[in-house]
Amino acid sequence: MRRGVALLIATLLPACGTDRPQSEPSVQQSEAAARPIVVLETTRGRIVMELEPERAPETVSNFLLHVRSGFYDGLIFHRVIEDFVIQAGLLTEDMQSRKTSVMGVANEAQNGLQNRRSTVAMARTGDPHSATSEFFINVKDNDKLDFREQTFEGWGYTVFGRVIEGMDVVDAIATGPTRRQGRFGDLPVEPVIIRRAFLQDGETAS
Repeated sequence: MRRGVALLIATLLPACGTDRPQSEPSVQQSEAAARPIVVLETTRGRIVMELEPERAPETVSNFLLHVRSGFYDGLIFHRVIEDFVIQAGLLTEDMQSRKTSVMGVANEAQNGLQNRRSTVAMARTGDPHSATSEFFINVKDNDKLDFREQTFEGWGYTVFGRVIEGMDVVDAIATGPTRRQGRFGDLPVEPVIIRRAFLQDGETAS
């Protein structure tokens, strides 16, 4: 089955603005410098992702909890849809579900980040606040997954980072042949395994 549904300009402050020194650019730069970098070592190559805790704090915190615990190590990309997304965070190579203790993260899709090509977002059920461990990488601009309004249908999917290296790997995964097994469709014929997920340079970002 080949269908599925489950980003600053500095301004000069007036001389009288002594209560707000010209620090905004440096604040933005420090925020960018503090962004965690997560590496996925897969059987198809490396995917490097920059996370945005300033825009999606709860989502990033949850994702890093799973990364640090080794939760993603050995999981596969179990939902691969060409010209849409690649998704992981649930199944092992032998099709066993890996359980997480997280009950559900608040939806942060209203953070201004959009589901554009190369962005990383959380998967969820029909409940807008049900994201736990599953995440996906957008292979193309997926506007229909963006926040529209705080309604059941309009919440959208929380973007919390972007791929900064390895989109060629993402594209290679996305265009590979898939199959159906049991209730799972869009499985790569040759399993794509996350051998290891880790914070780059041993960062301890929270």
